[in-house]
Amino acid sequence: MSFTSETVAFPQDRTCPYHPPTGYEPLREGRPLSRVTLFDGRSVWVVTGHAEARALLSDGRLSADRTKASFPAPTQRFKGLQNRRAALLGFDDPEHNAQRRMLIPRFSLKRTAALRPRIQQTVDRLIDEMAAGGPRAELVGAFALPVPSMVICDLLGVPYEDHEFFEGQSRRLLRGPETADVEEARRQLDAYLHDLIQRKRAEPGDGLLDELIAQRLETGEIDVEELVAFAVILLVAGHETTANMISLGTFTLLRHPEQLAELRADPSLISTAVEELMRFLSIADGMLRVATEDIEIGGVTVRADDGVVFSTSVINRDASVFEQPDTLDWHRPARHHVAFGFGIHQCLGQNLARAEMEIALGTLFARLPGLRLAAEPDRIPFKPGDTIQGMVELPVAW
Repeated sequence: MSFTSETVAFPQDRTCPYHPPTGYEPLREGRPLSRVTLFDGRSVWVVTGHAEARALLSDGRLSADRTKASFPAPTQRFKGLQNRRAALLGFDDPEHNAQRRMLIPRFSLKRTAALRPRIQQTVDRLIDEMAAGGPRAELVGAFALPVPSMVICDLLGVPYEDHEFFEGQSRRLLRGPETADVEEARRQLDAYLHDLIQRKRAEPGDGLLDELIAQRLETGEIDVEELVAFAVILLVAGHETTANMISLGTFTLLRHPEQLAELRADPSLISTAVEELMRFLSIADGMLRVATEDIEIGGVTVRADDGVVFSTSVINRDASVFEQPDTLDWHRPARHHVAFGFGIHQCLGQNLARAEMEIALGTLFARLPGLRLAAEPDRIPFKPGDTIQGMVELPVAW
């Protein structure tokens, strides 16, 4: 196959919230690596082949350090923040490995399993409240966002009564719209967490933040700024991604009645359904890296200082790996998708995210068997392509 002669802009908005942008079609038909153009006119590599993505995401010659001069910027607001690395996500080994080791025990399968009863209680309580106020609700605000917000607050030891503040600042951090909005959101979150850490040092609790204060901060292994950086990434990523998966997953299931009926008839399918929804929706589309050395892959040479973008939504629709990739299929082996990333930066909280989605979606459709959209599908707003994909709002009835 040859390169497409068409210049494809990246990122683009989706025309359907659960399918890749139609403008990415040339990328799906071409080589596993090709060129796209970013907002500032810079040409970078885009990875769309599944095998090549997994190989490159495991390759130490690609860096996640966005402070490097040649690191790609997908938007103007991102470009304005490249002088500051995000904890975990913006570090390479060995620093990344050292950071990750501090947090891994809290996100193990065993610790996640122990949280399931509390997640179930949270989900049941929120559905009870929706049902009591029904028969209509706006699902993002009433359910999709509160579930992971409550769970991550409980895990970290962050007071849930502050949720409106940190949810609002998280939205500004991820969506701007301007660089100044993003910078101010980060300042607000930093200040909030600085204050919370000081309060916890005086009056310890039993959350992950308390554990890090006692075991890492007070021993001098990390300083307050590092702890704040950890807390920001865990707080924002811990609720924002899962909230979008719950809202978009619900919308997608309601738009696929046959698959929903199959899931309702056999609730044991929920874990494989969640994996397939992760593959199908690919809400975090556009992981970024920069090459530090030349790399030969997929019939091309990625040169040192070349920017590299991973189009998750296209990678997870690679027809050589996923038969009929544009179809929802609960029976395909979808666990090898890259929706959680791959390699050293694979999502630390993936076990928790799976548990939340399985419980939230499984319980929602079991408890509200008449659940349906309360507006025409094409009138329901969803998020633009330069941020995490999901529903802005989701009116439902039952």
